[in-house]
Order: sequence, then C-alpha cells, then structure tokens
Amino acid sequence: MKKDTLAIQTGFFSLDYAGSGDAEEIDRGIRETLKGVRLSILAMGLGLANIKAKQLYRALGFRFMSQYIRRLCDDTKMERSCIFNWLAIGEAYIKYREDLEHINFTESDGPTKLPYLEKALEGNEKEFVLRKIKNLTLREFIAFSKMPSAETRGKKPFVRIKDDRVFVGGRLAVKINKRLDKESYVYFRRILRAAGQAMEKGGIIYPVKLKDMKEFQRYVPASSKLINKLRKVE
Repeated sequence: MKKDTLAIQTGFFSLDYAGSGDAEEIDRGIRETLKGVRLSILAMGLGLANIKAKQLYRALGFRFMSQYIRRLCDDTKMERSCIFNWLAIGEAYIKYREDLEHINFTESDGPTKLPYLEKALEGNEKEFVLRKIKNLTLREFIAFSKMPSAETRGKKPFVRIKDDRVFVGGRLAVKINKRLDKESYVYFRRILRAAGQAMEKGGIIYPVKLKDMKEFQRYVPASSKLINKLRKVE
C-alpha cells in the first residue's frame, strides 16, 4: 500500500509512520517515539491527527478516539492533557501545512505554538501572523494570539491613558503613583504608551540599559541603522 508522505524534518526521527494508512504502524511509531531519547512532538501530533482523521483507532479495537487516547495514556504513563495537546498540534499543522511549509516551519521553530495559530489568524493578515509564529517565543505567541484583532482594535482605542491610569483593550493595566516627582511620572507615562502601541501593532519592546546620555546619543543612530537593515531582510 502506498503511503502518504509528509515533507518535514524532525531531528532524528522519521515521519514515515505519521502518514501511514496502517493503524498498527502508526501506533507502533507513536509508542517508539514516546520511548525514544529525543521526543518528537510534531511527529507525535501528526501521527495522532492521522489516526483521528482516518478513524484508524477502529482498526485498533476502539470505537472512539478518546478511548484510544485513554489506553495510550495508561500504557505509556503520559498525561492525557499532553496527548490531546499533541493531537491539536498535529491537526493545526495539517490544516495549515501549505502555509507552514512555505515559511519553512520546522520543529525547531516550536510546534507547541501551532494550537494558537488559528486564533492568531482571526482578524490579522496571514503573512503577519506567519512571521510571528516563526520569530516569537511560545509565551510571546500565545500573548499575541490573545490580543484583540486588528478589526476589533479599529472600533475603539486599544491603548488609552487617562490621568494616572493606563487601559489596554478597555481594561485597566497599570496605575501610576501620582506621588512620584513630575519628571518620573511623565517618564513612566511615555514608556507605557510606547509599550502599549507596540503591543497593539504586534511588536516587541526590548529594554536596553545605557551608561549615560552620551552613550544614548551614539546608540540611537546605530540602532536605527540596524533596524532598517533587519527590516530590509524581511
């Protein structure tokens, strides 16, 4: 029987079993990967997604996918939440496979981000989201996926500063102590506004500590040149 193939590299493990039409071969591959020295999350997810999509759990003696997962957890001593998370990873990869292959998304880019991809795509440009899933950490991408969409943000100000309070997405985020001296108070307001605007546009604020104003004056033009160079590469 000819196997479906999946053109993706996952370290030292072969994904041949993940695209198989043979239930026992997929089951054996999943179990061998679980016991392997290096756990291949993406391979596991694709195997699980394949078993579910083709209802191959029936060939293993189970009426439902949930029954197969329950037995798999019992046999391998894995948490059920882990198995379901891997399944979500596999299903997300299969659904957006063409887009992910287009950006050369591999296991090193963090397959644990994949369950949040669909949410991130709601109301955001696809190319913009795909750049984020490649470049952000898991925590950053989860936060990005939960941000109000561009469509929602257009209905009301995403970042709003009223007196000593800063609102993000309509919710109170920070309250600045009015007892601070005026210079510090204004300084923190400026920082919070810049951070909020970066968040609204899906950007990242990276703090840099400089020695003094003289160093700052040299740093600004140098950093601007570097940022422009990086954006040209994109």
